[in-house]
Amino acid sequence: MDALLGLDTSCYTTSAAAVDMQGKVIAFSRMLLPVESGQRGLRQSEAVFAHVRQIPEVVKQLMEQMPDDARIAGVCASASPRDEEGSYMPVFRVGSGYGEALADTLRVPFFTTSHQQGHIAAGRIGLGPMDDRFIALHISGGTTEMVLWEEGRVCVVGGSLDLHAGQMVDRIGVELGLKFPAGPALEKLANQWDNPTEALFSASMEQQDCYCHLSGAETKALRMIQAGKIPPEQIAAEVYDLLARTISRMLSAGTKKYGVKQALVVGGVASSERLRTLTRQRLDKIRNRPELLFGQSMYSADNAAGVACLGLEKYIKTKSV
Repeated sequence: MDALLGLDTSCYTTSAAAVDMQGKVIAFSRMLLPVESGQRGLRQSEAVFAHVRQIPEVVKQLMEQMPDDARIAGVCASASPRDEEGSYMPVFRVGSGYGEALADTLRVPFFTTSHQQGHIAAGRIGLGPMDDRFIALHISGGTTEMVLWEEGRVCVVGGSLDLHAGQMVDRIGVELGLKFPAGPALEKLANQWDNPTEALFSASMEQQDCYCHLSGAETKALRMIQAGKIPPEQIAAEVYDLLARTISRMLSAGTKKYGVKQALVVGGVASSERLRTLTRQRLDKIRNRPELLFGQSMYSADNAAGVACLGLEKYIKTKSV
């Protein structure tokens, strides 16, 4: 069995995945970067060092899952955050450098892609064919961008003008005493709030609802936490209510403006079942609403599954030339 190996070394996770020649994920391994309690992330130098330590173990775990007859036919790694010229973060050099050395050792082709394209590809796993043009919203700790995806190319058409969605979630969560990254714990806390939310945080939109601001809501939430008058469970629930109101308006505006019918939401924040439910409920109330799509939760947070799928596409193209 031939397989394509994918590697991704983001600001949060060291990950590896392998797909067979039909694009089915046959092995998957990931490890969060270690962050000390009370901290809200790592500096790039710290994250690079953590990846250097972790990537051999992640690949070892991946290979232990591989079928005995599997042969690595190619390697693909995320080499940059986005497709844009000049897009760069040191963390991605770990995965791309390790992947290139591995490919040279195995004497197989090496390919690169971007972290964002990897997220979009991972979000599409199991969804079946999609339109040639669609809106994709990438919401994570390092990105809150809405892009127009058109036959493999992406163009930024919206997003946050200040704080990323994942940053807001993590900063509020850490202030509430939760461990970084705080998304899963904050969602669990929000699920303990049984009363209706009160829209304590206003959605701040710009440019025909394609862009948003989140820093104001974060500042207000931190003040509420310090004042101690609002239950932590309600603050958590209000955060997800704000995010659902914000991204539903962005998706509705983006699909309408660019004449597309589908909206795909990817990234670590998109793994939240609470956020998915709230966003669907809001879009269901909109006339001529877009078809809202989420990827599998396990492939929403930073992972290498989409990178492996893109590597397979590139590998097939080289064989057809």
